[in-house]
Amino acid sequence: MIKPHGADALNPLFVADQAKRQDLIEHAAQLPQAMVSSATAANAVMLGGGYFTPLSGFMNKADLMSVARNMSTSNGVFFPVPVVNLLPAADFAAGDQLALLDPNVDGQPVLAIQTIEAVEHVSDAELDEIASAVFGTIDRAHPGVNAFLSQGNMLVSGTVEVLNFSYFATEFADTFRTAVQIREEIAERGWQRVVAFQTRNPMHRAHEELCKMAMQATDADGCVIHMLLGKLKAGDIPADVRDASIREMVQHYFPPNSVMVTGYGFDMLYAGPREAVLHALFRQNMGATHFIIGRDHAGVGDYYGPFDAQSIFDEAVPEDALEIEIFRADHTAYSKKLNEVVMMRDAPDHGPDDFVLLSGTKVREMLGNGIAPPPEFSRPEVAQILMDYYQSIDDAA
Repeated sequence: MIKPHGADALNPLFVADQAKRQDLIEHAAQLPQAMVSSATAANAVMLGGGYFTPLSGFMNKADLMSVARNMSTSNGVFFPVPVVNLLPAADFAAGDQLALLDPNVDGQPVLAIQTIEAVEHVSDAELDEIASAVFGTIDRAHPGVNAFLSQGNMLVSGTVEVLNFSYFATEFADTFRTAVQIREEIAERGWQRVVAFQTRNPMHRAHEELCKMAMQATDADGCVIHMLLGKLKAGDIPADVRDASIREMVQHYFPPNSVMVTGYGFDMLYAGPREAVLHALFRQNMGATHFIIGRDHAGVGDYYGPFDAQSIFDEAVPEDALEIEIFRADHTAYSKKLNEVVMMRDAPDHGPDDFVLLSGTKVREMLGNGIAPPPEFSRPEVAQILMDYYQSIDDAA
């Protein structure tokens, strides 16, 4: 199986020993506490699950600035985005232990214990520099930029011991999986070549066929559909609805034992190219050998070019930085001429009228009115789940 990033074995920071974990939960009640941001809580979950291998905790300022500027830590470990605990204030010191409280669960339980390496101030100018490097903009209208710049200026670095997986393990018990668990299931299935597909949206016909194209092109044994379960921008479809629609599609339209439907506990950054590289790193750590990156991967609005998330691998990612291979996909749509879904770059003799193309706005309007998109665009079983969701919103309004 493919090696994890920067290590011979995964480095999950979740305290797996139940007795030790219970002792730490009791110990945490005696510690200073800090309510962390949703982004920091998601970082803790990802550290716990091994997705951030080889990191052992939250980055210090030297690593933060180095990752922003060079996509590597100060000691040379390739990493595309900062993994940090930023707070508005920090009355702590190096060597202290800190109980990190979960902002996304009722009662704000302790999510992790951090042993503090350093507490450092990050100026507004430095935060702007980091945001510009990671997101390509400091525009507060960008949801990822706004979330990052709203956390605070005090950087608390150090190792963490993760005590639970927040709401992901309870609300998405059938879907949430750590990198450790996915690697184990890949091994149990006997898969050697594995394609991973990232999604924060329901999967329509083009996404389905893209996974099949990638599996065929890479001679893969299986595909891991890996959906983001964390916080999204306003207007995106909730994770439980996406989960149900994807499972329905897989059940009806993929061969048995060819797809794993899984999810991970992370808040979307909408960082375009940098996040595409992070997504590739996640998938290498979970055991995939190939990762699909399509048009406008991890983008939002007009902040990135349609294929910036592919070109970054040529322009800014060192050749030996990651072992996972990238499957570069074009916009995919149903061809009326060929009566099948194709990548548009593979149909140079087609014009726009030769494809079934619907804007996201048009699709949402149709679904909200109880009208299923054409079967060339969306499988009827998927469309029904989405129609029920949009109509429930209208009924509640």
